[in-house]
Amino acid sequence: MKRVDDFRLRFGDKEYVPIMIGGMGVDISTAGLALEAARLGGIGHISDAMVEDVSDRRFDTSFVKEKTKLYKFNINNMDKAVVQFDLERLAEAQRLHIGKTMEAKKGPGLIFVNCMEKLTMNGPRETLRVRLNAALDAGIDGITLSAGLHFNSFGLMADHPRFRDAKLGIIVSSVRALQIFLRKNAKLDRLPDFVIVEGPLAGGHLGFGLEDWAEYDLHQITGEVLAYLKQEGLAIPVLAAGGIFTGSDAVSFLEMGAAGVQVATRFTITKECGLPDKVKQEYAKATEEDVIVNGISPTGYPMRMLRNTPAIGTNTRPGCESYGYLLDANGNCSYINSYNREVMANGGSDKGVKVMDKTCLCTHMRNFNCWTCGHYTYRLKDTTHKLADGNYQLLSAEHVFRDYQFSTDNQIALPAREEAEAA
Repeated sequence: MKRVDDFRLRFGDKEYVPIMIGGMGVDISTAGLALEAARLGGIGHISDAMVEDVSDRRFDTSFVKEKTKLYKFNINNMDKAVVQFDLERLAEAQRLHIGKTMEAKKGPGLIFVNCMEKLTMNGPRETLRVRLNAALDAGIDGITLSAGLHFNSFGLMADHPRFRDAKLGIIVSSVRALQIFLRKNAKLDRLPDFVIVEGPLAGGHLGFGLEDWAEYDLHQITGEVLAYLKQEGLAIPVLAAGGIFTGSDAVSFLEMGAAGVQVATRFTITKECGLPDKVKQEYAKATEEDVIVNGISPTGYPMRMLRNTPAIGTNTRPGCESYGYLLDANGNCSYINSYNREVMANGGSDKGVKVMDKTCLCTHMRNFNCWTCGHYTYRLKDTTHKLADGNYQLLSAEHVFRDYQFSTDNQIALPAREEAEAA
């Protein structure tokens, strides 16, 4: 039986281990996790979700504090149209986060940044342009366009000197989405360097309907994308993503013609992952019934998470003066609407109010209280050891990466037991 290591992901004349670690935000895919993937010859992602807050945590900057101070006068106003990002400061945070990561890179692999179109930030076009171009300024190896159709995103980078140098790719959940993307960008004479096909078992936001996501199959969608590209004579590497839990799962896609796989769930309980250790334990302890798909994200996309995530059913006051990453072009957010509705129904008081249909995604993601996850999170307990205190032993990113790379027969290699921790 073949192993993942029997295949290589090729970009031009360069070859890489065909394992890409997905870009989990906010700073769940840390720089340390991405650097490990690159060191081991694969591809790691960082995310630019809430990059100003990430910069404040990593480098003791004060982007969020200064933005909050600037808009303090508006905190009690539910009209957030006035709240804008300082584009120069946004670019500075992006260049700092990415630049420092790239400076630390060692090994033969690559580091990409995941950029979500749905981070509209009360200026969708302007803020996305800044984020994309600042990433290129900072020397990122590649950019993965996610959470949106990105019809104009290539155009926002077209004048950058690295537009044809960096690896630029798109996440799609259907062949139709890819067809539209290629048609919209045809005038730029610049094909994507890779396509990630994300299926219905992926973590976080899903590119499917809330009611019908389970009707789709990653193998089928990947096959359709591969067939379309072959028909059009386009040699674009395709990576499969979503529910690939073992090396053997990965091989099944590589053998059908995928150039690589993107994986993430198993890395959530690694030491390099940005989740707090107590949250990693929640992931490891989860049962299949604990993993749900709901519609509480203000983005409008269905989202997979743990049933007991603290982000469900809160009365969090919208924190747009500090964050505001999901404000649309008119300063609106569906969570604000839901929050106001519940407060009004409670006589104008937020005391005891619970907003069940939406969540303040910025605040809860920032505080690691929105426990998004992949479908197979409930299998994480089978990848490690349960300790004497009832917790699960955390893994190293290298252990998980190597297990994907070299395992066969759907086997998962357990780590060496940390006896001191278990005692």
